[in-house]
Order: sequence, then C-alpha cells, then structure tokens
Amino acid sequence: MVVATFLVSNCIVFVLGDVGTAASYDPPYMPTRCGGSNEDQFPPGEFFAAVSDGLWDNGASCGRKYRVRCISGPMRPCKVKSIVVQVVDHCSQDPCPATFRLSNKAFDAISKIDTKVNVEFAQ
Repeated sequence: MVVATFLVSNCIVFVLGDVGTAASYDPPYMPTRCGGSNEDQFPPGEFFAAVSDGLWDNGASCGRKYRVRCISGPMRPCKVKSIVVQVVDHCSQDPCPATFRLSNKAFDAISKIDTKVNVEFAQ
C-alpha cells in the first residue's frame, strides 16, 4: 500500500492505497474476458471495470473488488464518494488508456464530467 500526500488545487489530498487513472467505457460490455457472454458476471448496481495489464494478472483479477475514489482531474470532476467495482474484463485497447475502464454507471458515481481522472484504489 502506498501512503502519499498531494497538493491538488490548493487542497491537500491524503491517499491510502495505490494511485492510478480511471475512464469510462461504453456498452456493449459483453463478451468479457472473465465471463464471456454470461450476464450473471455483472455485480448488482452495475459497478464493474475492465482493468489494464498492471492489474489484470493473467486473468487472476476476474471477480476482484476494488474500492475506487476520484482524487483529481481537469475542471475538478471528482465527487466525494468512493465506490466498489468488480473486475469483469481486461482492457481491450493496447495500450489501455487508464488503470480502470469503469462502466458508465460506476464512472458517473465518482466523476461529474466524462474525462480521465486520477483515482486512489485498494483491493
């Protein structure tokens, strides 16, 4: 775990976990690398993610849950709350544009605008 302090927009942000980035991704969400075309793989509330190579762990990350909180981004996009997302896929882009590609519903829960944001996360 990383413990860090950042000065962001004249605010001090304390981070307890790892730091990465998050962006949203649009449907269709299936098939996935974890559950194929099985709709039961998606958690209630539709807070799920595709992850980059650093978290993918050769597929061992399927089903893992991460607490994710927006800490900064352009035009102060962050909402105050943190969310828990479940890994259902590997990022299909190479290179992946973010550590987490969040479902639209999950991304909307942490950010006011659709832009890549900096996040803290912990399993």
